[in-house]
Amino acid sequence: MGVSTSRPEKGIAVVTVDFPPVNALPVKGWYDLADAVREAGRDPDVRCVVLTTPPGSRGFNAGVDIKEMQRESAAGGGHQALIGANSGCAEAFAAVYECEVPVVAAVAGFCLGGGIGLVGNADAIVASDDATFGLPELDRGALGAATHLSRLVPQHLMRALYYTSRTATAQELHHHGSVWKVVPRDELPGAALELAREIALKDGYLIRLAKAAINGIDPVDVRRSYRFEQGFTFEANLSGTADRVRNDFGKEKSK
Repeated sequence: MGVSTSRPEKGIAVVTVDFPPVNALPVKGWYDLADAVREAGRDPDVRCVVLTTPPGSRGFNAGVDIKEMQRESAAGGGHQALIGANSGCAEAFAAVYECEVPVVAAVAGFCLGGGIGLVGNADAIVASDDATFGLPELDRGALGAATHLSRLVPQHLMRALYYTSRTATAQELHHHGSVWKVVPRDELPGAALELAREIALKDGYLIRLAKAAINGIDPVDVRRSYRFEQGFTFEANLSGTADRVRNDFGKEKSK
C-alpha cells in the first residue's frame, strides 16, 4: 500500500498509487506521490512516466481522505489536515505538470476530485471503458480543480459538471479530445505502456526540451490558478459551511 515506482521497460517509469479501498489519499500520500513523480522525471534514463493504480483497483483516485479531516474536527483540532491536503494536492498536481518528461495517466474506474488535478495536468490520458471523471467538490464541502477540469472539457461543460457534481465518461472525454484512447479495463496497462513506449523512443534530451517548451506556451499558469481556487476552499472551512456539508457526505438526503 502507498506509492511505488517500477521500471518495466527501458525509458519508462511506472508510478503506482495504492490506497485501498478507494484511493482517497491522506496528506502524506499526496507528498509521496509528488516525490515519486519528481524523482522519476529527474532520472536521465527515463523518458516517460506512467501514473496508474494496481490491477483490480476500484478507481484511479477519489481525492483527499475526508475521514482524515473529520477525525481532526471531531478531536477539536484546527485546520492542519485541510492545510496539509491543500498543500499536498498542489505539490502532487505540480509534480505531474512540471515532471521533466511526459506523464501518461492510466485511468480505470472513477477519477474524482484530486484525481482530476492529476490527470488534468498529465500530458496524455489512456482510460478504461468504465472510467468516469468528475468533481464532486460541492457535495464534499470543498472547492478546487476547476483549473484542471477545464483542461479536459470545454468551458461551459466544465461549469455544468462542476455545479452539478456530475461525471463524464471516458468516451465523452475521448470525444472532446482529452483522452487519447479508451480500452477495456484488462487492456489498460498494455495500452498505457504502448503510448509510453512510443514516447520513450524519442531522444531523451529532445523530449525534455519538448516538455519544457509546451509548458512554456501554456495559456494558463496551472499552479497559480489552482492555489487561487484553494483560497475559497479555506474560506468555506472558516465559515463552517465546509464542515456542515462534509459531515453530511454519504448520508441520504431527505427529499
